[in-house]
Amino acid sequence: MTTLSPGAAAPRNPWLREVRYEFLRLLRTPGFALPTLLFPPMFYVLFALLLPMGRSGNWQAAHYLLATYTVFGVMAPGLFGFGATVAVEREQGWLRLKRAAPMPAGAWLLAKAAMAVAFALLVFAIMAALAAGAGGVRLPASAWLALAAVAGLGVLPFCAAGLWIGLVASAQAAPAIVNLVYLPMAFLSGLWFPLMLLPAPVQAMAPLWPAYHLGQLALAAVGQGSASAPALHALALFAFGAAFAALAARALRRA
Repeated sequence: MTTLSPGAAAPRNPWLREVRYEFLRLLRTPGFALPTLLFPPMFYVLFALLLPMGRSGNWQAAHYLLATYTVFGVMAPGLFGFGATVAVEREQGWLRLKRAAPMPAGAWLLAKAAMAVAFALLVFAIMAALAAGAGGVRLPASAWLALAAVAGLGVLPFCAAGLWIGLVASAQAAPAIVNLVYLPMAFLSGLWFPLMLLPAPVQAMAPLWPAYHLGQLALAAVGQGSASAPALHALALFAFGAAFAALAARALRRA
């Protein structure tokens, strides 16, 4: 029988215990943690620091791409952390076991949301350290805090979308579906390359994607985007999250 040493004792509060275990479980899963934490900085180094686009002096690429690649990284914990893991847990009967267990209702859902927020803030911290250390990005404290808030709160609408995917897709199909949503939406929202460098039809359709609205809030936080109508971008994200939360609640009752 395995025992925990006093120093490694889990929190007594069942909510905190569930959050801790969920975070550690995914942090120790290389297939989730490594791409989530390493891909955004790798792309930032490539496009913001190494390629000629990043060295161009006519726009602040290091600042601009800090915002957009942070958003690119923030989407992953919500979509993959919910979409892939919930699909596996549902097929293995883990959700039914959670309902039967003597634990607070919804603790597992809160734990996954807290995990996604924690990973989103880790992505932000890595990107901020890289941008400040290697990219020469200098921002006031208020801008760093605003970008951190965008990262921590911006992951939640994608958690709702990921939860719905995890509840309706099979364990084998869920990762593929998430990738089919995640990667094209990131490109079409102007997260990989600035929208001004993309074809006019892509620019016209960009407001259809929630990642675009989160990207605009992130760009405004670092002083690179339009500061107009931040409330509209926030409202679009809220509507997206609320719609998928309603779909997920309906699917959860049938799971």
